[in-house]
Amino acid sequence: QVQFVESGGGLVQAGGSLRLSCAASGRSFTPLAMAWFRQAPGNEIESVAAISFMGANTYFADSVKGRFTISRDNDKKTMVLQMNSAKPEDTAIYYCATSRTTINASGSRRSYDIWGKGTPVTVSS
Repeated sequence: QVQFVESGGGLVQAGGSLRLSCAASGRSFTPLAMAWFRQAPGNEIESVAAISFMGANTYFADSVKGRFTISRDNDKKTMVLQMNSAKPEDTAIYYCATSRTTINASGSRRSYDIWGKGTPVTVSS
């Protein structure tokens, strides 16, 4: 079974940094597009960032532009979300999402068919 597992979540003070990772577990494949989504308590899930298959193209939600970066290593089948200048509104469960059909960086949930179980991020003010 193909799985992707998130790690790196935790507690950070406002203005601080956190590095989230997503790695393949078990029988794996090299996904096409990869992305991060998040869901805050009481809110709907929203896109955060995405990266294309070869890493040439990226997508960022307006709320994180200039603060977050996304990268991937296809040899290691990993993806990293670097969160800088964290804000309390970044508090959420962060999910790794991967696609077997979409090559380009997409912020749409429908582009992704394999999801991790999430890692919690709390930004204290």
